[in-house]
Amino acid sequence: MRLIARFCIENEENFEVCTLFDEKKEVLYLDKENPTIKSIARQYPAAVWFERKMHDDFGILIEDAFNNRPLIHHERFPKLHPMRKAFTAKVVTDAPFKPYKYEHIKGNSVFEVAVGPIHAGIIEPGHFQFSQSGEEMLHLEVRHFYTYRGIEKMLEGKTLQEAKPIIERISGNESIAYQIAWFQIVLEAGGSAYHDSLQQYHAMLLEFERLIHHVTDLGFIPNDAGFSPALAYASKLAEETRRMLEVLTSHRFGFGAVDFEAKPYDKEAVLAFVQKLEEALLWFENWIMDIPSLWDRFDTTGILPTEKAQKYGCVGVMSKASGVKVDRRDARLYHDSGFVLCFEKDGDVSARFKVRLQEVHNSLIMIKAFAGAKGEMKEPDVLRDGDYVAYTESSIGELCLFVRLKDGKIERFFARDPSFINWQALHIMMPGNIIADFPLINKSCDLSYAGNDL
Repeated sequence: MRLIARFCIENEENFEVCTLFDEKKEVLYLDKENPTIKSIARQYPAAVWFERKMHDDFGILIEDAFNNRPLIHHERFPKLHPMRKAFTAKVVTDAPFKPYKYEHIKGNSVFEVAVGPIHAGIIEPGHFQFSQSGEEMLHLEVRHFYTYRGIEKMLEGKTLQEAKPIIERISGNESIAYQIAWFQIVLEAGGSAYHDSLQQYHAMLLEFERLIHHVTDLGFIPNDAGFSPALAYASKLAEETRRMLEVLTSHRFGFGAVDFEAKPYDKEAVLAFVQKLEEALLWFENWIMDIPSLWDRFDTTGILPTEKAQKYGCVGVMSKASGVKVDRRDARLYHDSGFVLCFEKDGDVSARFKVRLQEVHNSLIMIKAFAGAKGEMKEPDVLRDGDYVAYTESSIGELCLFVRLKDGKIERFFARDPSFINWQALHIMMPGNIIADFPLINKSCDLSYAGNDL
């Protein structure tokens, strides 16, 4: 079984711990006076962050945990659990500084290199702690959650419509994907079926979002191997695609795009744009494929073995490049429109680059098939109380949303971005590579900080 998420819900009488797998859901109820649960991280390594987050958010004690350090509670975070119902403060006071205990690799000539959390590039904060022997990386520890936005708490008590502008802004790279997951939950709570025509329209927007993200990465990956012309060319194509998304949705990031009525658009303009982009990308691919020195940097760099990708439950390009075939688009709607599950087996930078190339071409095929789709639906009058889960294949991978509705309002909101899983497997790729290859390996995964740091 593949672990998808593990999270806590506070009820009036107890704490409820939900563990989502790809095949089933497990629920355990804990006493509020002494909330303790056994760790599953030895069997499912990606459970580590979920369990550490449960402790920080709710005060759940994790038995048999091999890592019980704070996750979102940084050095001056006060001793409180912000997801508990009793916590209502708008301002908190910093606690005395308490050093974070990083993992240490011992040995002669071993030293540590700290990168971040503030970076030279325009990216969000994230810390990377390397253990080195000369240039060779021995170990990497990833530490994030510097931007704790309190989104899960913020959405409690709101209606799904009131929550939408926040949900669609969780991660700019995945705005359409988050909106589609939100839409699925609204339909399920309202007892409505997703009309095929509107679903195809939304799928077209999702593939445009995927194009923007993948094409950007296809430029950045060679750039981090020292070939900046690729970034200049791909950035131009990505910008043109983002402008096309703005034409379709009235916003460069597609905010407000997914709703009960398709926005009017010109089918022929979409097809003409796709044809032009397809020709430009074919030229780009032929150009990049014919640079041996670039592939010398890509090949065998940052390998994520298949068994590790499976064990950590990785999703998206990271999993597919390691031969693990997980994609939420593996369904009739997409298959009828030309979807092919793209994958490689080597698990290195080359494989992740090639999967992106394949997915870009496949997205263009599907957009051609979806072009012209429109449609509208009646918004449900009443949303039934209950638990709802939705999945979308974002440009980074499988995205999961959970919502519990009570009296028509959000009682508990939980989002598991694909990056929350994938960041935990990044360290596996480092040993045997030099530290100068870290930006290249990291960019080949291109994970979200915003989607990760809720």
